[in-house]
Amino acid sequence: MNSWCGRGLFDQRDVVNKYLKLKPLAESPDLWDNPEKAREVVIEFNLLKDEYENIEKIEHNFEQLKETINSDLDDEMLSLVELDLDQLAITLDKIYTNTLFKEDSDKSACFLTVHCGSGGLESEDWARMLWEMYNKYSSQFFNVIIIDLVSSDDGGIKNGTIKISPKEKLFPFGWLKGETGVHRLVRISPYDKKKQRHTSFASVSVIPEIDDKINVVIDEKEIKIDTYRASGAGGQHVNKTDSAIRITHLPTGIVVQCQNDRSQHKNKEEAFKMLKSRLYQKKSEELKKEKENLSGEKKEVSWGSQIRSYVQQPYQMVKDHRTNFEIPNFDKVVFNAEIEEFLLHWLKFNI
Repeated sequence: MNSWCGRGLFDQRDVVNKYLKLKPLAESPDLWDNPEKAREVVIEFNLLKDEYENIEKIEHNFEQLKETINSDLDDEMLSLVELDLDQLAITLDKIYTNTLFKEDSDKSACFLTVHCGSGGLESEDWARMLWEMYNKYSSQFFNVIIIDLVSSDDGGIKNGTIKISPKEKLFPFGWLKGETGVHRLVRISPYDKKKQRHTSFASVSVIPEIDDKINVVIDEKEIKIDTYRASGAGGQHVNKTDSAIRITHLPTGIVVQCQNDRSQHKNKEEAFKMLKSRLYQKKSEELKKEKENLSGEKKEVSWGSQIRSYVQQPYQMVKDHRTNFEIPNFDKVVFNAEIEEFLLHWLKFNI
């Protein structure tokens, strides 16, 4: 059993106290007299409940294992004990993983955007592959909504945004925040008649949806709102009504767009949420940079830096340049969307 499991369990005493304190309020029949407050309580309670139940399960299983180990064991019983220990390690690992999500924003829904780099068809195809990888991974564990998708004429994409919310897994932003940066692909391009090796780039941005309690003021004079016909996935309304919304924030040049819903009003509401999140993130990054400059800190800025390389030919390899973790199987990572090991290694690397 890994030594960090014990540290993870030790850190959960505070979780138990918070859960027991919040439980009467969460189960109170008067809770929903204030719907806004109720939603906050329920979200927090469900987070704590998951960890609390895991801790109870570990304590129960551990006491049973102690009794079993202290008795005379035959080969069959030893095999059962080994299985129980393996299950205990899995539960401990889950508890430890939850301790990695320390920021308040980690539990937030998030917007994940993929942009193709320069390079035409090859970069647009690489952006499509990344887009599908993140959609496939996220759809297994979270609620996923396609906010916007701008396809190219040859099957690739120029950019696309999805909104990821809690479902089976909690902490959407916590899990995916480390994916922000530039992703590099090396392969023999199917678009090159000479079958030469090409290098392509695409950028990924992950930002949390900000809390409604955070007041981000947007001056109507500083934005430009355009409507257009939806051009991607979206059902029967596509190319029939000007339901899609594009908002440009003139002072910063930030552009957000949404074409997910048939309702122009709902698309506008979602686009404003994304714009507020982008503006809040930009301000936070500026304040962080200013603080680092004043203190003399020199830290690498993750956005715009190459964080991971994906090699499809002449050999297969995916390597994260921040953690040095690598998997020698491009298809497994990209086409099967088995990226969780990369996410976990980055989280542990940044403890």
